Amino acid sequence: MNLPPYAELLGISTMRGDGINDGDDLIWVMPFREEVIGRPGFLHGGAIAGLLEFAALGTLYDALGDEDVTAKPINVTVDFMRGGADHETYATAAVTRLGKRVANVESHAWQQDRSKPIAAARINLLLKRNPKG
Repeated sequence: MNLPPYAELLGISTMRGDGINDGDDLIWVMPFREEVIGRPGFLHGGAIAGLLEFAALGTLYDALGDEDVTAKPINVTVDFMRGGADHETYATAAVTRLGKRVANVESHAWQQDRSKPIAAARINLLLKRNPKG
């Protein structure tokens, strides 16, 4: 999967499944490194929000498969639940609605314990379905 320059700056990569659950979730991984530091020892909120947005968009495009669709964010809401410490950060997303013109996606980020998210996002996207030609 080709990632945009901002994702490369953050060091984001993807994997399938977490090695613990049997699921086939697409998981986005952001290592803790200098480029993602906000205050000393903690992640920058913009890096966390970026990870959540990439997880949401990537999961949406994964769900769309080969369909030629352009997605444009209408609204992004991020809830920060706790500070991201100096550990790898993971994110997954779920498409909660996939219509002809609008998609709704929720994403969650965590570090060492998936049951303790550090942030969550809800993203509404306008879909432009491009005719095959």
